[in-house]
Amino acid sequence: MTVSRRLFMAAAVTTAVAASSNSLALATPAATRTTAEEPHFRIPISTEDSPEDLVAKASQVRPTKRQIAWQSLEKTAFLHFGVNTFTGLEWGTGDEDPNVFQPTGLDTDQWARALRDGGFKLAILTVKHHDGFVLYPSRYTKHSVASSSWRGGQGDVLRSFAGSMRKYGIKVGVYISPADENQYLDGVYANGSERSARTIPTLVEGDDRAGADIRTFTLDATDYGAHMLNQLYEVLTEYGPVDEVWFDGAQGRIPPEKVETYDWDSWYAVIRALAPGATMAVRGPDVRWVGNEGGLAREDEWSVVPVKDSGNGSVDYALRYDAPDQGSRDALAQSRAVAQYLQWWPAECDVSIRPGWFYHADQQPKSVDQLADIWFRSVGRNSVLLLNIPPDKDGLLPVADVARLKEFRERIDRELPEDLAAGARVRDDREGTRTVDLGTEREVDRIRLAEDIRHGQQVEQFVVEARVGGAWTEATRAGTVGASRVLVLPAPVKAREWRLRITQRRSAPHIARFGLYRSRV
Repeated sequence: MTVSRRLFMAAAVTTAVAASSNSLALATPAATRTTAEEPHFRIPISTEDSPEDLVAKASQVRPTKRQIAWQSLEKTAFLHFGVNTFTGLEWGTGDEDPNVFQPTGLDTDQWARALRDGGFKLAILTVKHHDGFVLYPSRYTKHSVASSSWRGGQGDVLRSFAGSMRKYGIKVGVYISPADENQYLDGVYANGSERSARTIPTLVEGDDRAGADIRTFTLDATDYGAHMLNQLYEVLTEYGPVDEVWFDGAQGRIPPEKVETYDWDSWYAVIRALAPGATMAVRGPDVRWVGNEGGLAREDEWSVVPVKDSGNGSVDYALRYDAPDQGSRDALAQSRAVAQYLQWWPAECDVSIRPGWFYHADQQPKSVDQLADIWFRSVGRNSVLLLNIPPDKDGLLPVADVARLKEFRERIDRELPEDLAAGARVRDDREGTRTVDLGTEREVDRIRLAEDIRHGQQVEQFVVEARVGGAWTEATRAGTVGASRVLVLPAPVKAREWRLRITQRRSAPHIARFGLYRSRV
């Protein structure tokens, strides 16, 4: 039996997947339906909407369960590893000799222990970078670990990585670059082929899956799009549960007339079907790129932003990806001419612990002060930090980096030790005002806030005050809150009573956290 569904960016895939079928056919849609699992994560808008209409609609946008779980991670890890580790390049050429890949001391348990000790909850491996070299033995390319003499051609970094991460309680993410220099050289990537219905997986000669009762998909794709679908199928069916699939929008370093138009809708569909709990970032419907590779969010970072459809089901920024404002009232009004939807599309801040994304022996990790500053300007600004830690040529995380990760976690623990407001008397005087009575005067120099984002993101401006000498005195003020907002006071303030006042909002705010801390730094 074949189940047919129309979908927009796979928003309705969960409905199709629920059907009892081994074969799934998905057509490319123009509709904007969502399912009960994903209520109001995208709301249509038009040029006829007034600025007030846009604000009202933005207040109604809600995250999916998948997005809520992702935002709660706060700090995730990236592991750039591949032929570039051994050639010294940041962007490979695609014609590398696979035999250059020789991580003779590979120990992914060491990676996992270091990440666990650093406080990371999810790690993403570069299963394939732009050069096309694959870290598992794929049936669809010879540019992989299977063509290296490392471990007699039987090596599988992805399998080792996934097993180690799960062993130490870390979620598994995969990065599969949409660009592929090797497939370009082979005449597959950017070959001008038309989109047509493809059966996935496409069995190859001697395929060990032949005759098995496996799930199949009929999806529109180019030649290269089908290649990606086949590799996604391998990764998502043979390596256990995957919690995040990370894409960027990179194009190969090829002539401009040879651009490959990616089959995002089909890629999203197969991911939703095979890994329904996986977050799709950052060129995906669940998470967006913050717009820089410095790990820094905007001062006021919105999770509800205006977006447009850029073709083949791909969500895209209505404003520039690096615009200083993505979601304020002014930003919503400015986007009206091009935006089609308001969407819950929270920001991820990616940055490498070293100057490069791949390991280079002459580089050193960032200092603890630098990493702490990045944390406050990412996690502390309603975003998730994605920190890259590149394994070295031996297949190990460098000693200096491992030590720095532990120091980084300990530093944040000292920045925000016990919450002085935990167990304190809390009074919500009226909508938008919360008062905390600590019972005695305490010094405070860090404040952490959070909205219950199940009810959307509503706070636009707020003030935190302390009752000093019998009078309410402003301690700090800022704009957005979202899932996490952390503020550093210029000097400690000593007071028994503290008050949060929401001075501008979109709809009724739901405050989940009003934490008060005295740092030990």
